[in-house]
Amino acid sequence: MKVWSDAKKVEIPGTKDGAVQNAWFWVPPAADLKAQGAAAPLLVGLHTWSADYDQDSGVGYLKECQKGGWVFIHPDFRGPNRRPEACGSDLAVQDVLDAVAYAQRHARVDEKRIYLVGASGGGYMAMVMAHRAPEVWAGVSAWVGISDLAAWHRECKEAKPPRGYYRDVEKSCGGPPGTSATDKEYQQRSPLFHLAAANGVRIDLNAGIHDGHTGSVPISHTLRAFNVLAAANGCGDKKVAESDIEFMIKEQKIPASLAAGQEDEPGRKHKILFRRSAGPVRVTIFEGGHEINVRCAMDWLEKQTR
Repeated sequence: MKVWSDAKKVEIPGTKDGAVQNAWFWVPPAADLKAQGAAAPLLVGLHTWSADYDQDSGVGYLKECQKGGWVFIHPDFRGPNRRPEACGSDLAVQDVLDAVAYAQRHARVDEKRIYLVGASGGGYMAMVMAHRAPEVWAGVSAWVGISDLAAWHRECKEAKPPRGYYRDVEKSCGGPPGTSATDKEYQQRSPLFHLAAANGVRIDLNAGIHDGHTGSVPISHTLRAFNVLAAANGCGDKKVAESDIEFMIKEQKIPASLAAGQEDEPGRKHKILFRRSAGPVRVTIFEGGHEINVRCAMDWLEKQTR
């Protein structure tokens, strides 16, 4: 596609089932294997829920990597989340890891600075990868992601009008929740129930206060993911109270008791309404909706190292 003209389309054989995965790949001249430059950071950019590796918005990640001299790869990991092979499956997880390995074979990659970023369905997959491969990432930036597929199925189905994503989840998990087989699939693919395994990983969670109203993913998914990570990192006192989460969802504003969590961050697109850290994990609720500020994600990631 024209928008990806600066990157190279590559084919990556899957190590789990042999299926070929497409990806867009870019290497700064200094990180070329034939060059004598130092190793560069690697950014793995994840497409959104209904998209694939060709998604135009992924070019935003590419442009930031070109500015900073980072290696970049934009994998397919089984494409849109509407079949069992996608949506946080073992195959999709391995595809992301295969993309990392491909980049390491074809560029000078600083193994202490391998980063992951995604929004919406990409934010969902970023949380999945944080607990499935915690040893890989120097930093994970997840924006407006889904953490509990069963909850999201219900939220999408009960919305007025209903959001069709619940049908995608059913196609991925074998049907609606409510049977032992499907409930197992929903839980296995939902990061909320496994994020404790990502303790110690530097994770930046972000959500817009109006998401779930003007967008498709309520901020509860981000805040409850933060709570799991806070507890796993020995910072249970930093958890956000469930009553405060419910207030934020309903009122689309921050409770007065949390107003001290506002911060200024120069260059950030939207005002920070609430921010809290728990060890290596940070959560930010901003004045906005279902969106990502790529520059802010990159600013945070470039400060992280293993």
